[in-house]
Amino acid sequence: MTVSVEKWAESVCAGDVRAVSRAITAIENHQPEAEALLRLLFPRTGQAYLTGITGAPGTGKSTIVDRLASYHRRKQEQVGVIAVDPTSPYSGGAILGDRIRMQGHAGDAGTFIRSMATRGFLGGLARATAEVALLLDAAGKKHVLIETVGVGQDEIDVVRLADCVLVVLVPGLGDDIQNMKAGLMEIGDIFVLNKADREGADRLEQQLLAMLSLVMPRDGWHPPVVRTVAPENKGIEELSETVAKFRKHFESSGQRQRKHIEHWKNRLIGLLESRLLERALGGTGGESRLAEMAAEVADRKKDPFTAVNEILKSSGLDD
Repeated sequence: MTVSVEKWAESVCAGDVRAVSRAITAIENHQPEAEALLRLLFPRTGQAYLTGITGAPGTGKSTIVDRLASYHRRKQEQVGVIAVDPTSPYSGGAILGDRIRMQGHAGDAGTFIRSMATRGFLGGLARATAEVALLLDAAGKKHVLIETVGVGQDEIDVVRLADCVLVVLVPGLGDDIQNMKAGLMEIGDIFVLNKADREGADRLEQQLLAMLSLVMPRDGWHPPVVRTVAPENKGIEELSETVAKFRKHFESSGQRQRKHIEHWKNRLIGLLESRLLERALGGTGGESRLAEMAAEVADRKKDPFTAVNEILKSSGLDD
């Protein structure tokens, strides 16, 4: 039986798990009803706090997310988890599904966990993840934890989306200093030294503190280092309290509002680019025509500027 978008939206706002799951699938697959649903839900959003968790594979990001979710649930706060995993080359879906790694929350109605693959041509991770976060916000989740793959564009996107970014590091993964140079010092609001019971943890912490002393504070916030041993739940309460302290600081300084404005500016630009690209390709026979054009440019039969102008002209976007 077909359910109207209005009733679907009400079910999502009521926290109905099946309605939320269907909505996320619609968003990921770019189904037409997804946009209509998000339009109805948007006025009900803006209450959730988004925390991004990033870091290299093997640093224990999933375990930290699992423990943070448990911490909030003990305080009777609803939690949403978006776990972004690599894409399977066979199914196109997410591999290393975090719902398997977080089985302790499987029967908890107050926790919603969704694994997402880094797939998508028009929008990709940034569009899907941001819209799913909105959906979980509308569904009443007060905390949305976003675990990234931790590499490349995915990492940049979560920085733009999240209110607070946790960068997870562990001792013993090779060249620690080189890991820190890979842009992590610029994106982290809080640095998590996980598996702090390992040899080399003290040395890594001193290196971190030394490098952080060179980073200019943002509105008086100096990124701290929090030590954790996530499997044993050590340091998780301190980490949660540090996130709360960061939230209070940036809300009082107005930085969070400024970041939200910048985020929505980027999102509007992204949506415009997506819509224009869809119109341009739709008017020329889609991706097959694009591939033909690309082949002609690669063979030097046509220059790229002429190719773009032809696409725009055939789609009616050339004035």
